[in-house]
Amino acid sequence: MAARLYTYAFFEDFVVLYPLYAVLFAETGLSPGEISSLFVIWSVTSFVLEIPSGLWADVFSRRRLLVIAPLMTGAGFALWTFLPSYPAFALGFVLWGAGGALRSGTLQALVYEELGRLGAADSYARLIGRSAAVAATAIMLATALAAPVLSVGGPAAAGLASVLATVLTAAVGLSFPESRGETEREDETYLGVLRGGLAEVRRAAPVRRSLLMLSVVSGLSAMDEYVPLLAGTTGVSAAAVPLLVLMVTAGVTAGGWLAGRAQGAMAPGLAVAAVCMAVGAAGAAGRHPAAFVLVAVAFGILQWAIAAMEARLQDQIDDRSRATVTSMAGLGTETVAVAVFALYAFGSIWADSWVLFCVTAVPYLAIALLARRQPPGGASTPGDTGT
Repeated sequence: MAARLYTYAFFEDFVVLYPLYAVLFAETGLSPGEISSLFVIWSVTSFVLEIPSGLWADVFSRRRLLVIAPLMTGAGFALWTFLPSYPAFALGFVLWGAGGALRSGTLQALVYEELGRLGAADSYARLIGRSAAVAATAIMLATALAAPVLSVGGPAAAGLASVLATVLTAAVGLSFPESRGETEREDETYLGVLRGGLAEVRRAAPVRRSLLMLSVVSGLSAMDEYVPLLAGTTGVSAAAVPLLVLMVTAGVTAGGWLAGRAQGAMAPGLAVAAVCMAVGAAGAAGRHPAAFVLVAVAFGILQWAIAAMEARLQDQIDDRSRATVTSMAGLGTETVAVAVFALYAFGSIWADSWVLFCVTAVPYLAIALLARRQPPGGASTPGDTGT
């Protein structure tokens, strides 16, 4: 299972187009407004399909969805490559958003369920965290290869390489085991699964807390989009900014590899992350590039915490609606991330980047306090169904 999961994560994010697609859009003649509208289409598609895709994963073969999802994304990349135009870019983002929604919740549900059948559910946090580290490594490698591929074969080569990566992802998805057969799904309906998932969340306080914690911490991690802007406040040259960003990426990767360890230290870990984020951001604004080490540590701890929170949530929910409830967490993450983007967009009018990083560090302290109420192993305590 581990090898399949890591390979799937690698090819899913080994996309040479990642650092190039905005440039491709601009070179095709799109205005900044048109490019922004494409990102809105992408976000809206993911948002709208998050819960329906989770329901489908609970009544359909999860393995098949893990094959379909990357192929949909690959179809979008193919449109961009062979029919570069605004309609093709828009449809490509719809396909990418749909593919991402199909994968969200589905992969976690399948991995946890299969590990549970093997009596190895306690290894879920470690595997899911390391898969995130593998994905981050794939992004770094794809980014490094983007310029050479573009110089040798142009946009077409970058697009074809990205399509190939999605095809390889689908092939790995086909190899996943799935013990949950047709007989276990034949009596399930979309409405029944949705009611079951909502009932789990409604009646169990630990599940609600886990959903809230995971949504907030994962959503706030969207601040990593603004790390380059924070790096620019350190006073280093433009050429050195990518090195500071790479330091943070390395921190995230390290956090993923450490996932599954010391899960009982969630509360102090989040408190340390909040302090490191605030102090590191303030130090960066004071033109101390070394302070970025603290920012990297903060994002690393958050990656470690997200894996632990995902494991807690999986421990608390039932197989019948596992993907649906996991998708609820994904929907919460998207909602918080949008709020973060809005906060930065409007907050930057009055405050510097480092101040906004400090502001978004505060909720981690609140989540740290909430984490103290969660059992270390994540299991629901008997009778804990109140608010």
